[in-house]
Amino acid sequence: MQSPKDHDQLILHTALTAGRIMIENGSEIERVEDTMTRIATNAGARTSQLFVMITGILMAINGEVGAQIEPVKRRTFDLEKIAVVNSLSRAFADHQISLQEFSDQLDHLDSVSKYFPFWLQLLAAALVSGPLEVVFRHNLPDFWITCVVGMLGWWVYYALNKYVRIRFLSEFSAAVAIGLLAVLSHHWGFGNNVDDIIIGSVMPLVPGVPITNSVRDILAGNLVSGPARGVEALVSAAAIGFGIAMVLQFL
Repeated sequence: MQSPKDHDQLILHTALTAGRIMIENGSEIERVEDTMTRIATNAGARTSQLFVMITGILMAINGEVGAQIEPVKRRTFDLEKIAVVNSLSRAFADHQISLQEFSDQLDHLDSVSKYFPFWLQLLAAALVSGPLEVVFRHNLPDFWITCVVGMLGWWVYYALNKYVRIRFLSEFSAAVAIGLLAVLSHHWGFGNNVDDIIIGSVMPLVPGVPITNSVRDILAGNLVSGPARGVEALVSAAAIGFGIAMVLQFL
């Protein structure tokens, strides 16, 4: 028989793990707070107090168990993991799984690095680059070369991000590679307009999700996490811009 204190500890562990997974994979703060509150309520907690930031989560329940902190040490984008956490939360609310099963499945989800295969990421980068170049610049002849340059730029980003673990450096290097490839493709006669090729090819690197989440957090009243996400997005955009500018300056 589980003691009330052990049960409260399990509630805290489950809610904090769910919140950390969601923040690490690109969820907005309001969704994290709502999910963690629902988990605590559905698990039988009488009261719950939350303080959520993009760098850490502080939570206490029932006023009997001391508040616990869950640090957030990395941030990436994997909306599939967020969807899995939401699905588990709904299954727990509907009494389809127990709290212990919920916790165990979250620990398993946290331990696996389930992501789309590399070839599919390259294909997606190509399909983002080429069509958006046509949409923004109306330059159909450069569609295919933009697909190729965007795909190779994402390959550079993926390779560096896997080993260097510094996202801003990876984005800068990928932008440099895209700029070089765009200039060379024009020089060799494969492309017609360097600017159009660059505009389309950098689209897979553009920090759209952080910017969107930053605006949503600010509108929801999270005036710490919202601007922090905004700064992160601006640094990413600056890294991409500096990489392209450096190539255009020297070539």
